[in-house]
Amino acid sequence: MSEPTSRSNSINRAHSALLGIYEISKVLTRPARLEEALSAVMSMLSSFLDLQVGLIALLDDKDEPTLVVGSGWGAGSARQQFNHIPEEVIGQTLVSGMPLTVRDIATSPLFRGWSELAKGEAGLIRSFIGVRIRSDDKTLGLVLMERQSRHDLSAALDEDARFLAMVANLVGQQVALQSLVARDRQQLMMDRHRYEESLNPFAEKITENVSGIVGESASIRSVLGKIQQVARCNLPVLLRGESGTGKELFARAVHEYSPRKDKPCVKVNCAALSETVLESELFGHEKGSFTGATELRKGRFEMAHGGTLFLDEIGEVSLAFQAKLLRVLQEGEFERVGGTRTIKVDVRLVTATNRNLEEAVLAGTFRSDLYYRIGVVPIHLPPLRERREDVPMLAAEFLHRFNDEHGVSLALSQNAMQLLSDCDFPGNVRELESCVRRTAALAKSQTICVEDFACSNGSCLSLMLGKRMNERSSGIFPSNQVAPPAPLTPCPLPFTSYAPPMPAAPQPINSESEAGFGERQRLVDAMERSGWVQAKAARLLGLTPRQMGYALRKYNIEIRKF
Repeated sequence: MSEPTSRSNSINRAHSALLGIYEISKVLTRPARLEEALSAVMSMLSSFLDLQVGLIALLDDKDEPTLVVGSGWGAGSARQQFNHIPEEVIGQTLVSGMPLTVRDIATSPLFRGWSELAKGEAGLIRSFIGVRIRSDDKTLGLVLMERQSRHDLSAALDEDARFLAMVANLVGQQVALQSLVARDRQQLMMDRHRYEESLNPFAEKITENVSGIVGESASIRSVLGKIQQVARCNLPVLLRGESGTGKELFARAVHEYSPRKDKPCVKVNCAALSETVLESELFGHEKGSFTGATELRKGRFEMAHGGTLFLDEIGEVSLAFQAKLLRVLQEGEFERVGGTRTIKVDVRLVTATNRNLEEAVLAGTFRSDLYYRIGVVPIHLPPLRERREDVPMLAAEFLHRFNDEHGVSLALSQNAMQLLSDCDFPGNVRELESCVRRTAALAKSQTICVEDFACSNGSCLSLMLGKRMNERSSGIFPSNQVAPPAPLTPCPLPFTSYAPPMPAAPQPINSESEAGFGERQRLVDAMERSGWVQAKAARLLGLTPRQMGYALRKYNIEIRKF
């Protein structure tokens, strides 16, 4: 071969190698999984070097393969092919500081007895190149290549080995980078977990009872999860739900989960006090401020300084008193009744109501500014009929308390427990406790059975009240179409839960008439009781979801979201 031709071939090979390094570097720097990147590198090597088979193997500290990609080396996975390569070849490639090159593996002692030798085509010269993948003087893996040709290509073997060494260096840098990123990510996740734990040292297992709260249902766990999360800050919390759902217990849970748990937790029932008495209770009074004020008295706001104040039935306070309460919430200061000195307090406010405050705001009986102030974090407490799986636990707890108080050892039979689980309990947990205590007091034996319950002999007050309320309530459709009476069941029916079944063919009602207004209010009441869940409200009224949707659109009732 002439000297110009040789120089031209050398230039072409150098240009091809430079182009190959450039393309491979682009592949390795693209965001992709490491296995996908190495597979793409393998394909490019086969193309640029005209190599038939090859492997890229990443090794752990014990030189065991952790990731192997390859192509063209017989059937089976790349890892299996790597394991078939003679150990002498792997060992010499790892310990040698230079690439391992073998001109013809058929005559090399390193490949003596190799099972792949018999699979080669006659007349082909099979050469081999092995290069270490390194980074910071640490061996990360190997690049192993085989070339098959009918001509002796030993002259180009060293150039190919140098090219593979450069590729192995790029692969090593990428592997080291991805390993570093993975370690940093793991460290960040651990730091974040420790940081979250440091921010919330008050969190406990949700499954444990909190302040007397009994239940393992998904709805109760969700409520407790929200309370744990919001308790860390000082935002006002508004507990919403039907009577008897345990709003006071959940208010206590907000306090116990908060950083204020070592400070006072003071509660006030706003519905039980008149406006003047409520003002004195909350703000206190000076001596001689009114008849009977014989000494100075601190109010509940002062008593709760640094802690939590729970205002139950907040929806029952008058408009005049709402304005006074709003000032305390906005400014954190007030004056005692009959006093002039301004007192500043730091109080976490928790309120509760079973009323629809949105309707009260629209009706002008509740101030909108106070509504937005107390309702920063609303939490809906589910009624007992929506967490029936908690009934056995609650019943057992109430019976346990009854036994401790009266020195007896009563137990509920399995049928009795099933009876309680099937009841709706419109009075929620409070009614369940009354039912258990009443039945326990009148039980005829140590084991409470179904016959001991009042609903079994028709003397259940809740059942009678529910029947009377259902008889008085009017249907959404014409009253001249009488529905069959609901059968008497051995468990209380909620007095606001079910209406007589509705006929399939509704007759039009003038929504502007008095009857139309009554039906609209009935729809609103059902939506309120169901937490504004349309499907639940439909079941309460005995309607299909489609009929319920039609009725809501007919009376222009907007679905509220909390």
